Amino acid sequence: QVQLVESGGGLVQTGDSLRLSCASSSQSFHNYVVGWSRQVPGKEREFVAVINWSGDWTYYAESVKGRFAISRDGAKSTVYLQMNSLKPEDTAVYSCAVSPRLTRDLTGFTSWGQGTQVTVSS
Repeated sequence: QVQLVESGGGLVQTGDSLRLSCASSSQSFHNYVVGWSRQVPGKEREFVAVINWSGDWTYYAESVKGRFAISRDGAKSTVYLQMNSLKPEDTAVYSCAVSPRLTRDLTGFTSWGQGTQVTVSS
């Protein structure tokens, strides 16, 4: 099982930026597609973004397209989520997970991490 640790969350104001990190110590991390999701207490988990093994294919939820950017650094075994122009509705716990196959939603991802809290004040 691939262990993942999310970091980089915080309290920001509307329009600010944050960069989240999803780091792994697993030797096989590069073999997986990596995705980000977010969840607000009491609501269902929402797909945010996904990146393929090599980092040359990405896909985003409509709600974040044009504002968020997912990338990966193979040497550091880390996937990033750059979040720009943040809005109060982006407030949630953001988590990452891996999948052995390409996907454009939450399908195939297992073991979402505990996540990192992002709070955007108006």
